[in-house]
Formats: sequence, structure tokens, C-alpha cells
Amino acid sequence: MSENTLPRVEIDPDQCKGCELCIVECPKKVLELTDKINHLGYTYATYKGEGCTGCGICFYACPEPGAITVYKKQK
Repeated sequence: MSENTLPRVEIDPDQCKGCELCIVECPKKVLELTDKINHLGYTYATYKGEGCTGCGICFYACPEPGAITVYKKQK
């Protein structure tokens, strides 16, 4: 996946606490929980790499400010 591929979602592994709210709420099911552990000791969510529509539901579902950034296509 190119860094310029839009729309896409980026999840900061060091901010995510693995609550899975973003995963549950994503209508396209493009997020998943990794088996890796972040510096806080949590497994964290990650973007599968394709299929994001930029809807932002994951952003609003996440209780951690700054953990999720959604990049939308420019019109």
C-alpha cells in the first residue's frame, strides 16, 4: 500500500489500548487486532491496508484521543 493511498486510517500503536471498539464499529471490517504488544503492554488495532472508505466511525468510536487518524480523499 502506498502512503498516499486514500482514503485510509492510521492507528498509533502506542496510543491504542486494544479495546476493539474501532474494530467492532467499522462497517467495512478493515481493522484488526494484532498479536504484537505496544509499550503499554496492550495488543493494538491496525488497518488491514485496503477497503477504508474514510467514514470516520472508528475515529469517533475510539476513547483514546489521538490514537486514530482518518485520511479522506480530496474532492
